[in-house]
Amino acid sequence: MKKWILSLSLVYLTILAGCTAAQAAVMQTSALTTSANSGAVMAKSAAAAELNPITDQNASVIDQVQSIYRNIYSSVNPSVVNLKVVETYSYGFRIGTISGEGSGFVWDAQGHIVTNNHVIENASSITVVFSDGTTTMAKVIGTDVQSDLAVIKVDPEGLNLRPVSLGDSLSVAVGDLVIAIGNPYGLEGSMTQGIVSALSRSLTVDDSNPFSSSYYTIPDIIQTDVAVNPGNSGGVLVNTRGEVIGVTSAIKSSTNANAGIAFAIPAHIVNRIVPELIANGRYQHPSLGLQGITLTASYALDMNLPENTHGVLVTSLTRGGPADLAGVKVTMQQFSRSGRITIVYGDVITAVDGTPIETYEDLISYIFNKAEVGQTVTLTLLRSGKEIKIPVTLAAE
Repeated sequence: MKKWILSLSLVYLTILAGCTAAQAAVMQTSALTTSANSGAVMAKSAAAAELNPITDQNASVIDQVQSIYRNIYSSVNPSVVNLKVVETYSYGFRIGTISGEGSGFVWDAQGHIVTNNHVIENASSITVVFSDGTTTMAKVIGTDVQSDLAVIKVDPEGLNLRPVSLGDSLSVAVGDLVIAIGNPYGLEGSMTQGIVSALSRSLTVDDSNPFSSSYYTIPDIIQTDVAVNPGNSGGVLVNTRGEVIGVTSAIKSSTNANAGIAFAIPAHIVNRIVPELIANGRYQHPSLGLQGITLTASYALDMNLPENTHGVLVTSLTRGGPADLAGVKVTMQQFSRSGRITIVYGDVITAVDGTPIETYEDLISYIFNKAEVGQTVTLTLLRSGKEIKIPVTLAAE
């Protein structure tokens, strides 16, 4: 579903920066060598510089930039695969199939391939196409709806498998140059370039099971302006060293096509979950059993708290879940006899195990990355303006 585009902005800016210098140099040379006709020569030289702004020095810089991108592509593209997925469905007495495409990448030499869960969900057959045109079938090894990650496997016999190298997604910064490689609209081996435009986003993934109303939130999402389109899902987002820092997973667009906002699951989450999917076929996520929102200044004032109070306002609890059993209070609406609605605010989570929590994304990230099922964490809460601490034993989601 994703695709990244880098639009060669770096090269374009380099050329523009060189234009002014090139024109000035040409005009200065013209003035020194021709005095009688300097005006005409300078005008002619300026026109020539405008038409041919690339000096030898600029051309060398551009060649170096191009070489970097070419090397990244030649190094990473053999690890990226195109996935052709067929889903069989039945409707009444009719049986049919739905076909789709996505991306994936080679995880190891044993034939494990990583992709998004939504790419292969409900697949009756999965065909893997490698960059050299080799085609083979794959089977599902493990899936995880909550992180939107999945592992499939091909028979490695006779295949030239090129596993990716993972980078440090925790050291990524806004403004970093990044590159995406995938198969948008089935266009295999497409490479695009951009920058990291934001960090610490959260991405909501719904369980497409029609009998479930579950929604999961993935923390630490990388936002980028790389062009991503349907078919990019499960592909790679790499840094300028060719290391995978994320798995392209979703776009924000009113047209289901690139609008300059795309999201990638960070490598540190991938590296935590994929080995478990390979070993056990599933991953157990720790859960507090609650939902919340980032406390705003308006809500804080309504609760008679200082407007600069930070934390997570608890908005719902899973009945019988960890937070509910521990006695965490939820925000509720009460109705008077006249039908007037009154909001009774619940607890505000300000820290977990002493780590400050300022936003809902902070809370999700802490539990997702630093806690385990069965672990007891201590929540610091504001209840009716007073600070209290409650131990909560995490359960499996």
